[in-house]
Amino acid sequence: MKLFDTLESLGHEQVVCCYDKASGYRGIIAIHDTTLGPALGGTRFWSYANDDEAMTDALRLSRGMSYKNAVAGLNLGGGKAVIMGDNRTANREMIFRAHGRFVESLGGRYVTAEDVGTSTGDMDYVHMETDYVAGLATKSGDPSPVTARGVFRSIQASAQARWGSSDLNGKTVTIQGCGNVGTYLAKELHAVGAKLIVSDIRADKIKAVVDATGAKVVDGNEIYSAKADIFAPCALGAIINDETIPMLKVEIVCGGANNVLLEARKHGEALESRGIMYAPDFVANAGGVINVYSELAGWTRERALHKADEIFDTILGVYKIAKEQSIPTFEAADKLAEARIASVKGMVRTWPQWPRKG
Repeated sequence: MKLFDTLESLGHEQVVCCYDKASGYRGIIAIHDTTLGPALGGTRFWSYANDDEAMTDALRLSRGMSYKNAVAGLNLGGGKAVIMGDNRTANREMIFRAHGRFVESLGGRYVTAEDVGTSTGDMDYVHMETDYVAGLATKSGDPSPVTARGVFRSIQASAQARWGSSDLNGKTVTIQGCGNVGTYLAKELHAVGAKLIVSDIRADKIKAVVDATGAKVVDGNEIYSAKADIFAPCALGAIINDETIPMLKVEIVCGGANNVLLEARKHGEALESRGIMYAPDFVANAGGVINVYSELAGWTRERALHKADEIFDTILGVYKIAKEQSIPTFEAADKLAEARIASVKGMVRTWPQWPRKG
């Protein structure tokens, strides 16, 4: 990877590579844009194949956070951290305390929270070393219910745009990934009469969803070819690609996973060419960052859920821009985010008296 060329092309401000010998911690903190405020984004703990893969993930995810926070109307920039290693390890305290020390060293430019492979308990360890952490168990806690609410409202909005009604009763939804977000989403969809088809690599996760909703189960890649109205990816990203797009038998793709398009332009346009509507993931899954922001702003859980409900109108706005400008929805969402960042960046700066008087 030509690192600085990549940073320039993606618009990043700063990338920090971190290592702690005592704990074996290896981390990358990527700050994409701080125009709107401090960069906020979760910490992902994952077994990456190599350093380049970890760096690529950090850069893609942090850029996505800038756009997600902007479209959600939050006064936050975008950042992300990744930790390289086995997230099943029991040696968590020292790893996350080391991570907290590196977050602290950035002086508030980056605020972290939980993400894939991490938990509120891990964030408590981070909090031992820094105050620049959110999503703590004693505060806003697990963001999954709010993330799922936003995805659910995005699916309703997509149905409205596609079929003229947000009613999901009788519609079939395939859900890839039965983790926290996928489980809460399945329950919301089941409550309004949707039929569910689910898959996950863990049998216990599948069982919990089936017991709660009566969902049908398919194995592995069969989720892509299952006939349904809506596909909701709620696991890892890059799963909409050359291999999977021809397999899809749905009219809408809208889920909770990040960066589901392997290559945004290529695969976003491929979905368009097949007549499949795509709800841009960083808009649909913004409920999670809304939940974290609610902690920083002192909101109640009810206010956070209400804010997540607003994603319904945001998604409709994306579809409207796409239609009016004859562009793919992923591009319309980018334009919406970039417009807000540019507006704030262009505001008149009003400086205090200088030098400051004691």
